[in-house]
Formats: sequence, C-alpha cells, structure tokens
Amino acid sequence: MTQRFSTTPVTALPDVIATAHARSLGVGLRESETPDFHPLHRPALRELVERNHSLYTHALPVMQTLHTQIVNTESMVLLTDSDGVILHSFGDSDFIEKANRVALCAGVSWAESERGTNAIGTALVDGQPTVVHAGEHFLHANHILTCSCAPIADPFGRIIGALDVSGDTRGFHKHTLALVRMSAQMIENHLFTNQFADAIRIHFHAHAEFIGTLFEGLAAFGPDGRFLSANRSALFQFGRPLATLQAQTFPELFGMALPALLQHTTYKPGECVTLTLPSGVRVVARSEYAAGARPVFRSSSDEGFDGGARPARSTRSAPSPSHNVTFATLDTGDAQMSAVLRRVEKVRGRDIPILVLGHTGTGKEWLARAIHNDSPRRDAPFVAVNCASLPDTLIEAELFGYEDGAFTGAKKRGSVGKIVQADGGTLFLDEIGDMPLAQQVRLMRVLQERTVVPLGGTRAIPVDLRVICATHRNLRAMIEAGTFRDDLYYRINGLVVTLPALGERSDLAALIARMLELQRDSDAAVPARVSDAVLERLERCRWPGNLRQMANVLRTAAIMAEGEEEIGLEHLPDDFLQDCDAAPNERRVSPSTRAVQPMNVESVENVASGKMQDWQAALIEQTLARHSGNVSATARELGLARNTVYRYLRQRRAQ
Repeated sequence: MTQRFSTTPVTALPDVIATAHARSLGVGLRESETPDFHPLHRPALRELVERNHSLYTHALPVMQTLHTQIVNTESMVLLTDSDGVILHSFGDSDFIEKANRVALCAGVSWAESERGTNAIGTALVDGQPTVVHAGEHFLHANHILTCSCAPIADPFGRIIGALDVSGDTRGFHKHTLALVRMSAQMIENHLFTNQFADAIRIHFHAHAEFIGTLFEGLAAFGPDGRFLSANRSALFQFGRPLATLQAQTFPELFGMALPALLQHTTYKPGECVTLTLPSGVRVVARSEYAAGARPVFRSSSDEGFDGGARPARSTRSAPSPSHNVTFATLDTGDAQMSAVLRRVEKVRGRDIPILVLGHTGTGKEWLARAIHNDSPRRDAPFVAVNCASLPDTLIEAELFGYEDGAFTGAKKRGSVGKIVQADGGTLFLDEIGDMPLAQQVRLMRVLQERTVVPLGGTRAIPVDLRVICATHRNLRAMIEAGTFRDDLYYRINGLVVTLPALGERSDLAALIARMLELQRDSDAAVPARVSDAVLERLERCRWPGNLRQMANVLRTAAIMAEGEEEIGLEHLPDDFLQDCDAAPNERRVSPSTRAVQPMNVESVENVASGKMQDWQAALIEQTLARHSGNVSATARELGLARNTVYRYLRQRRAQ
C-alpha cells in the first residue's frame, strides 16, 4: 500500500464512513462475517517487525507514554505497518480478552479490504486521522469497539504505518483522537530527526514559544542549501506540498543566505533568529547540524550575520567507495570469500549479531558496510567505531555520549554518542578486543536492554540497531586471560565469519581491477589496468598489510602513471618492489592451515623475546622511515593503534 499523508487533519465524517462501507461491500465482505483468528506465526512476525525496525523502535516509547495517559479506560494502544498488520500493542488487562475475541492482536491484518470499515484500515486508505465508533464498523463483531487512528508518515511523506487506540465503546472520549494524532506526530518527528541526523535542520514557528515543542516546523537542507524534506507542521506553515518544495533552496524559502544563518549559529549557538517565509509570514527559527554537514564559509571581523558571509570552496573529501559497497562488490571470484558472503547473506535482515575475524586490512569494515547496504536498514546510519584508536579515557564518552558538564572539557549541550547516532541502523565496532573491560560491561547492558544512558545523565534513551563486531585477536584466549568478558562474547557472536588474508586469495587480478575501477570513479586519469609484469610482481608478494596495503600501493602507482594506459613496474614504489623481491611466493595457502595471527599488541610487546616475526618488525621500521618517523601516519597506513607503534618503539629502545 503506497500512500501519502494529507496536510489537512480531518476526522471521520458521515460521508467518510459511508464511502468506506461502500468499499467494504465492493470487495465482497459481509457484515456478519466472523473475524480471522490466524495471526502471523512468530518467525514471520519477527521478520515483519525487523522490516519496520525504524518505525517500531521510534514508536515504542511514544506508545508507552500514550498508554499511561489512557490507562484504566478498557482500551489498548496498537502500532501497525503500512498494510494494517498489527506489529505491537499495549493494553489494559481487563480489555485484552475482549480484544482477542475480535482478533485485535499482533500479527493480524486490520486492512479495510479484510476487516471492512475500521479506524486502522480506513485511516490508511484515506491517509487521514479517523474515528470509527461502535456501529460505524462494517463487521457486526467489531461493534463493541471504538477506535481512533492516525497514519504515520516517513520523512518523505509516505505512509509507513498507523497508531491506534481501540477500546470498549463505553469508554469513548472525544479527546482520544487528539492524543493519538499528537503521538503519531511525535513519532514522525523522531523519524525525521533520525533520517536527517547529518543534514542541516531548521526548527521554526510563527510563535517563539512553540520552538522545541511538538508543533514546531522541521525542515532539512543539504550543505549546499538544497531542500531535502519537511515535517507536517513545516508543510502547513510553508503552505506548499512536499513535491513543490523539492525544487526550492534555503534562501528561496527563508529569505536569507544559509551560510549567514550557520555563522550566527556557530557564534551564538541556541539563539533564535527571525526569518521570512515566501508568504511573507515572519517566523522564529534556530538551526542545528552535525559537524560534517556544515558548509565551509569564510568569517572575519567585517563579515557579520547580516548576510556578509560568503560560501568558500568546500575542503571535504569525496565519500569513500566503501560507502556504496555491496555483497556483489565484494564477490570477485575467490571461493573462500564467496563462502563468507553466502553465510552472511542467509542472516540478511535478521537481528543476529555478526562477529568478523581476520588479519588487519582484510576488509572487515567493507564487509560490515556491505551487510548494512544490503539490509532493510540501508537508508539508516552506518556508524563505525575503531575501539583500538580511542584512548581509554575517551571511549566511554565517544560511544555512550554525555550530558552538558558531565566532565571537564565536555562540549556545551553534550554529545549523543556513536550508539545513539546509529539508532535505526548499524553500529560497527572494529577491534572490539581492544575495548577496556569497564566499557565492555556498559556495552553488554546496551545490547541487552536496547537503551543507553549518557555520561552524567539519568534518562535511558531507547536504541534500535544491528551490531557488527570485528577483531584480529583471539577472543577466546582473552576470555581465559580475563581481559574479555565471556557474556559479551556470546552476545556478539551470533554468526562468526573469518575473512581470508590477501595472500591466500585466488582473485588477485579481479581485486586489482575492482580497486582501479573504484579509483577511476573519482579520477578519470587513473589507468584502467596494470601491465602483465606488474601483475606477476604483485602475485609474488606476501601482502602483510592485506587489502589496505594493496589499495595504498595501487593508489600511489596510479598517481605516478597518471594519463598513461596502464601501470608499469616503473610506477610501483621502490620499497614495495624490494619487499616483493625478498618475499617467496606464499600465496593461495590452504584454508585448513589458515590462522588469524596478524600483527597485534602482544606480538609487538614481545619483540625482545623473538616472538614477533622479523618481517613484521621490518614493516614497522620501513613504514616509520617512509613517514620520517611520524607515528600517526605509520599507524594509519598499517591499520594499527598509535599506542601499538609507541610500544614497539619503547621495546626497541630497551634492547
């Protein structure tokens, strides 16, 4: 069912009921029919809830609040999908038995085509808030009910579900529909904020006291000022349909240059300004944005808020190709990799945690992004956190967020944290084995309760997310050593897959072609292929840095060969050629002999005792030399935490 909301709220009138009854007769329903008592089976219901994960998660706390407002009225609160199938409900115990008699329970469809005229089905057909009272229901069996329902729209105006209060006819109250409509609008605003977390959001209303309330207008814009979407209140204030607004820009809708407003927000955060709508109506507004969404603009002492700020050329880099990676992107012909992808595909769209093992640089984040991009959560955020790169003192605030004043140096107005940023989408925790024990306890609580409490806060924030973890460590050994919690381990390893090292893969030529293709997407001067001599040389390498190392080698070689048809030996870095010449051909190792033994903190700390392979130590030395001793650049190229490189240097000096 594809439907868009009406911007004019209308309750059910006699002609609405009459039209709905006519539709019911038209599909062959009979008033005396007995309700269907066959809801979806549990697995099918779970899958349906997963497909509607964002709606379900954002609606749940609102439903709980709504239920407290109508408790002890012999009624219940219900959430449905866009087809009218009930996803969840809260009800008074004295009404549940009566509701079950008419199949008012999870997994049952209340579409108008199956139940005749009823608040849920009719509201979804008309796209309007609707009350159906007692005998207005088409089926006689439903005359015991009074139902008030409001459709729920996504941030682009498409109806994705409905919120309903159904109860005994004797408990009917004319204000119930108003409560339902307000609750539905609250859910829509939560969905809107989540959808446009990385956009520039404008909160506005003709009356200042309504800013920050349910009734404020919300409009989202891209960094270039292009209109993205708006909530119901904003559409009402603009007086224009969503389709018309799609062609508008921020200056056209608010009469001011966007950089000027953002400059004001930067220097006076939280302070409102006055803007003018196309209709001439003046509104009070404030803006907010994530750090990456804000355009770069020039500011100086003689460029003030009056519009003098001029956009400067953006310095943001192009998005990484991994943002668009899919299972098809990763399947380049290697049997081991194909087997991993087939296993992961089987849990696509299911709420099963995945643990990805593999050497550093084997593409763990690429796999995580592919899982996200090929799942029902693809339109929601993908948030990646490298647990090894964050100092112990910051990882708690980074993950869980914090309130204003939670600790010295905390940002004003606090920070939501990575977990809340991933709400509705996917949280990727890379190097989970490097997470401190104290934070493992907090993470375990989040995964178990699906809520997070920021540092310095008291309110639990509900979150709906899929968690994918990755590590190059042996977590079972860490559990034995007491450095990793066994309860967290069993929570994150619903499905465990191991990525093959590059030296074991049989699809090197295809990988090279794919990497060059991705580079050519952003730079047409990149050669389309490598020469046969280069391919032969690359196949002789051990690739200790795996895919990350190969990507860096090809990126450098492509720059050296810019404008030429192919990459030749003369374009490869000298130190890389030396590594290849010195390394025997150890590619295509049998999977049965494969073990996850990448360079890690333990091996670095044991250099003196000879536990670290010579080539690993040499790789750190060569990379440090290439970067003139720059530890950050070395760690970034090798995919290590800076602390790991520092530990190695301390061990080397101690020898």
